[in-house]
Amino acid sequence: MKFPKVYSLEEIAKLLQCEFIGDKNFEVFGMNEIHVVTQGDIVFVDHPKYYDKALQSKATIVLINKKVACPDGKALLISDDPFRDFNKLTQYFKPFEAANISISNSAKIGEGTVIQPNTFIGNHAVIGKNCLIHANVTIYDHTVIGDNVIIHSGTILGADAFYYKKRPDGFDQLLSGGRVVIENNVGIGALCTIDKGVTGDTTIGEGTKIDNQVHVGHDTVIGKKCLIASQTGIAGCVIIEDEVTIWGQVGTTSGITIGTKAVILGQTGVTKSVEGGKTYFGTPIEESREKLKQLANIKKIPEILNKLK
Repeated sequence: MKFPKVYSLEEIAKLLQCEFIGDKNFEVFGMNEIHVVTQGDIVFVDHPKYYDKALQSKATIVLINKKVACPDGKALLISDDPFRDFNKLTQYFKPFEAANISISNSAKIGEGTVIQPNTFIGNHAVIGKNCLIHANVTIYDHTVIGDNVIIHSGTILGADAFYYKKRPDGFDQLLSGGRVVIENNVGIGALCTIDKGVTGDTTIGEGTKIDNQVHVGHDTVIGKKCLIASQTGIAGCVIIEDEVTIWGQVGTTSGITIGTKAVILGQTGVTKSVEGGKTYFGTPIEESREKLKQLANIKKIPEILNKLK
């Protein structure tokens, strides 16, 4: 997420009421999670296990809960609770805007687009030309939809990321300031849920078709011309490359990549990244031919045991 203007390190430190290490005029352009940070961004880290990863990332400002040696060309914001202060930044730069009408006056809707009754379109949403948005669709603030997109009833675009920090008295949510971006010629079935990014975009690539009752987690990027069947659950921060086929009731873990033209058969648990151009099945996931051989061999166990008697 980029800020509306460039801020100084000192200005951000004053906003958070925290100490900083570095030139007070150090330029701050935005804030992002570690997997999408770019130069000029703030990233937060609150566990020693991830200190080195954050300090060596592309981020040039690290919001951290311990004074450490500051790498050359970077700056530090010292906080007793980086998670809390990252949320402060999200609240400040992307505050919640309440709606009082079904289609926001700040939404932009392209020529030829049809909006069926009882659909909600939030603040600053952008919808392209010749789209068909069926009844009872919910499109949260800042969602971007391209041309010739079809979205069926009951689908929700832009709900918050499922991202929490455990506290002694419960769970704190990491606030979501990102977007959902739907590219041209995408089809989305009924009752799908696509969560917005925490600071970046959850993206559905051009020409991809999604069946009914599919969930896509925050910051996931789905490529072009993919097919995703019903009841699939895709976790956050997943990369699905172009022309991937995912059959029904597949589930994935977070932070993995599914390669171009991979085929994931039904009810598979995608527990790790997989190469493109192959077919996969089972939990844990394996190439389908190998998995099916294993299942066939398991069926032979009673026969083998009888021979040993």
